[in-house]
Amino acid sequence: MGLAGPAGANLPALRSHNAALLLDLLRAAGPTGISRLELAERTGLTPQAVSKITARLRAEGLAAEAGRRASTGGKPRTVLRLVPEAGHAVGLHLDRDELTAVLCDLTGAVVAERRAPLDLGAGGAAVVEGAAGEVEALLAGMSVLGVGVALPGPLDHTRGVLHRVTGFPQWDGFPLRDALAGRLGLPVVVDKDTNAAALKIAVAGGEPAGFAAPAGSGGGSFAYLHLGTGLGAGLVIGGAVHRGARTGAGEFGHQVVQLDGPLCGCGNRGCIEVLCLDAVRRGAPEEAARVLGAGAANLVGLLDIDRVLLGGRTVAAAEDVFVRGVGAVLEERARREGVAAGVPVRVAPGGARGVAEGAAQLLLAPLFGRGEG
Repeated sequence: MGLAGPAGANLPALRSHNAALLLDLLRAAGPTGISRLELAERTGLTPQAVSKITARLRAEGLAAEAGRRASTGGKPRTVLRLVPEAGHAVGLHLDRDELTAVLCDLTGAVVAERRAPLDLGAGGAAVVEGAAGEVEALLAGMSVLGVGVALPGPLDHTRGVLHRVTGFPQWDGFPLRDALAGRLGLPVVVDKDTNAAALKIAVAGGEPAGFAAPAGSGGGSFAYLHLGTGLGAGLVIGGAVHRGARTGAGEFGHQVVQLDGPLCGCGNRGCIEVLCLDAVRRGAPEEAARVLGAGAANLVGLLDIDRVLLGGRTVAAAEDVFVRGVGAVLEERARREGVAAGVPVRVAPGGARGVAEGAAQLLLAPLFGRGEG
């Protein structure tokens, strides 16, 4: 069972920052666990405070003993671990033509999954009803923390209200969070697909090999560029998702790079999104990769980010082409500026369900104090 019934989450043990710190260390330790003394050393909390908090976590079923470990002196230390099955969250990815729903435990591991066709153009009421049916089938009576929903932006993350989604103006002003929460009787959090995917990477520390955050970078920074049925970016700066003052950051696909270019669904001409997707439709992924690289170079120049991660179904269909093409543009930029090497480019971890898993993290990450600014 999860931690919350249909009325919503009520987690007294998780209300403090210190509890979140300890839970995050328990999560990172995995099934082998970690001792109370190590928890105290890594957090700076007193052993008494650690004992008090971990006792609450055990009482709530969130932590359990994982055996004993030899000590340098005195009796062996009791080792504690996170109980992954103590809570679950649903992650829902609403793409323009497909729905993906996953059920994740406290570690973010997927324990169940559903996929279904979706017509985002059918409008709010129809999409909410279809999404609710998939969530109910996935849960089959299980209680959860809530449902995280990720879909194309722009949108207001704090209120869960959509703006004018490119190509679907009928969504402008639709209160998706409240509509789905009312239909399911569960807490709902809404964010852009790119932010959700970036959050998953930031929380899991799951960048590909060689992508460790540089020393002194405060947790590192990266851009997650998602090219699927549309194009957007998720930005992680100092280890936290950057949404901006109005939660509108990351509308990457609608940078105009060709003033007399083709008309984009947003109403402008020559946006990176329409140029990329047109090139793909013409069977020219190398051209699409160069266009995407130009946008990535703009981000690197503006934000001085450490790395670029690529995802989305269009990237997945030609991973090597996109990694090489974007990387070549960034290398060329580095040479012009006299830098030894360009910002590294890799395919993001997570695959086809990375956005859905990130949507679940919209509920899970705050429990561990992770991924939020």
